[in-house]
Amino acid sequence: MNKVLRYAQASKKLTLIEKVGQLFMPAAFINDSEEDIQHLEKLIEEQQVGGLCFFHSRASAATNFEGKKKIVCNEDSLETLKLLIQRYQKATQHPLLIAIDAEWGLAMRIENTAQYPYAITLGAIEENNALIFEMGKNIAHDCKQAGIHWNLSPVVDINTNPNNPVIGYRSFGEDRTAVANKALAYIRGTESEGVLTSIKHFPGHGDTATDSHLGLPLIDKSKKELFENELYPFQKLIDQGIDSVMVGHLSVPALAGGKKTSSSISAAIIKGVLRTDMGFNGVVISDALNMHAISKDYPTKGELEWLAFDAGNDVLCFAEHTKEGIDTILKNASAPQIEESFKRVWSLKEKAIKPIPIEIETSSSCLNPDSLNTRLAKESLTLVKGDDSIISDFNSRNFISVSISQNSTDVFFESINTSQPFDVLSSADHSIKELENHIQNKESILLALYPPHVKPIDFFGFTQEEIQFVNELIQTRNVVLYLFGNPFVLNHINTEKAKAVVLVYQDFKVFQEVAAEHFMGDFKGKGKLPVSLGKK
Repeated sequence: MNKVLRYAQASKKLTLIEKVGQLFMPAAFINDSEEDIQHLEKLIEEQQVGGLCFFHSRASAATNFEGKKKIVCNEDSLETLKLLIQRYQKATQHPLLIAIDAEWGLAMRIENTAQYPYAITLGAIEENNALIFEMGKNIAHDCKQAGIHWNLSPVVDINTNPNNPVIGYRSFGEDRTAVANKALAYIRGTESEGVLTSIKHFPGHGDTATDSHLGLPLIDKSKKELFENELYPFQKLIDQGIDSVMVGHLSVPALAGGKKTSSSISAAIIKGVLRTDMGFNGVVISDALNMHAISKDYPTKGELEWLAFDAGNDVLCFAEHTKEGIDTILKNASAPQIEESFKRVWSLKEKAIKPIPIEIETSSSCLNPDSLNTRLAKESLTLVKGDDSIISDFNSRNFISVSISQNSTDVFFESINTSQPFDVLSSADHSIKELENHIQNKESILLALYPPHVKPIDFFGFTQEEIQFVNELIQTRNVVLYLFGNPFVLNHINTEKAKAVVLVYQDFKVFQEVAAEHFMGDFKGKGKLPVSLGKK
């Protein structure tokens, strides 16, 4: 890979058209065909694009919004990614800035890589942001090893809408101060490994029930309300010094002079609110320009890219019409306008792309992923109802366990069963009717819920029959409930008569093992619910 020139040199050496090319970050797909790979190599070479944003495949959720394409798993995706990065770097005259969404690790995009908890899980951790720093550090190390310079995270949207179909679990919670502090810990951990970050989705995607991949969300709040809540974490982090801000596709009339224009193409929001009012001088990157919230309204190739740039975006992420976009920007923009964005982007490249000695690469002080996840699990586990003495008393009884799950293997129950045998029943092996028959004469039920989905659509993947069965159990038996998933599942469960309700947040093996330790009284839950239940 070629060395990154100093900005002063690059500014003189690159032509105006090459400078515009540096502002483009088209999508790259890990599991592409050879034909598609060669097509992207040609685009890189001919248009001198500045970077690439990697996604799993053209069938993945980030690109296949309606889910009509089948995702094919590739056990070697990580090695494929590394080889593709090397190959694409060889196709360019100037080093590419390589980005990816790795909010909870490379596992967000790549099979068989370390996965860490969702932000909502981290939101339950009190007074131990050092662990979040370590998580950011671990993820950054994994990125760096793969050849990635820029982790497009963390999410700093405030989680105030339980029906949010795209943000919810990706947010640290509903408390603006906690969101800002936890995001800062994540950012500082990432920075410690020399990897860039980007806070998103400006000016705040938390309080909406619309997925911006599909439509344009409307946030109808006053400017005062927005500055007091949605914009608060962004301002706090800007004041601390950050690499970049990602602008979402959101209609926020109070910030756009009454217009319902998407924030991603609104100069009033980017140049006015973000740059002028909030004092941000770093790189602004657009959310993916292929998203239907914005792309469906601009069928003319190059028009959307120009509008996004003219509004104040420095990096055009997932631009689908690179050549036409470059041509349109060159036609409409002034040289100083182009130079301003080019300087920001090139300076970011200088910061991120540096030769790293092998001895530093191999001597990282990162924690073992399982070890870190175990610590995160213990700090986040939250007792929502009841107390540890109730669980201890329940533990001494003759109980039966029931799991509502799609997986026959239950590490939680297996871990407890090694010390105190009990009957185990699962909806993965039995119909609800069969479960009802099995437990007819049982008074005490240890109930484990494993939601099929982390998003709220269709009761998080549970059937109405399963929800009804769970509610009936809680009303008629002595139930201790452990939930391995999104806290908002509890909005569909009447827990009033439950003896105890414990939130574990994740279904990872280590989280289930930690939950078993908690049930057996080995430690007390210290987590705090990061969102309010029963709202909206």
